[in-house]
Amino acid sequence: MSEKQTVLVTGGAGMIGSRLIEILLPKYRVVSLDNYFIGKKENHVAGADYREGHTKDIETLCGDLDPAIIFHLGEYSRVEQSFKDVELVWQSNVEGTFRVLEFWHKRKCKIVYAGSSTKFADGGMGRDQSPYAWMKASNTELVRNYGNWFDLPYAITYFYNGYGPRELAEGPYASVIGRFKTQYWAGEPITVVAPGTQQRNFTHVDDLARGLLMVGEHGLGDEFGLGSHESHTMLEIAKMFTDNIVMLPERPGNRMESIVDTTRVEQEFGWTTEHTVKEYIESLKQQKK
Repeated sequence: MSEKQTVLVTGGAGMIGSRLIEILLPKYRVVSLDNYFIGKKENHVAGADYREGHTKDIETLCGDLDPAIIFHLGEYSRVEQSFKDVELVWQSNVEGTFRVLEFWHKRKCKIVYAGSSTKFADGGMGRDQSPYAWMKASNTELVRNYGNWFDLPYAITYFYNGYGPRELAEGPYASVIGRFKTQYWAGEPITVVAPGTQQRNFTHVDDLARGLLMVGEHGLGDEFGLGSHESHTMLEIAKMFTDNIVMLPERPGNRMESIVDTTRVEQEFGWTTEHTVKEYIESLKQQKK
């Protein structure tokens, strides 16, 4: 029996990374690199090799590897909070990602980069609306250029508001659905940032991980959007939980709309979403004790 190919997942202890590892493991040897800024050790999946550290140190921590594919998910990933964390965002999404790209360059394998859909928001103005959005948008260009400069295989995906099991539900980095869930279960009002009409396309982690695997194994190039076609406002999502809602002041970087383009994954792989956010919220409401 031939030895399994190695796949490296940065951010493998996060919500999406851990789900991706679960579906990779039957076929591949999987190594995760995570500094546990958002990822959690309780998200570890039996059978994977977990290495703790920053992507800036990828060559030291993973220098023994010759992976077939790198899934680069391990970046800072919060829009509004990035105004307070500019240095952290830079260290993760510029310094760290540069080292990941150099790691890719030296090994001449394939990389799948998890870009951000924020660059498409508000008619393309979204890319400049926050430190996070700008650095993520710039990285998609850097990945594309590395691929062209050095003749390396790559694929760039764009996530649209992931949710699901293992989502971060507490603290300043909690996801929207995670925060709403925590407030609802505690019997507290759900807090919605004004104006509440911000549109989002929430996509289940299972759908994202399945799309990532398809792109990793078969996709080449840019514009692999992974998102639900269903769009909801923040207020609509909150009201799926309860009418007990409190509005918070507006915040910078809070884009109003996003445009989902899943053409490539649908046409090339037949990918479609299999979950809806309404069904997920109903399941959370059933869990309230």
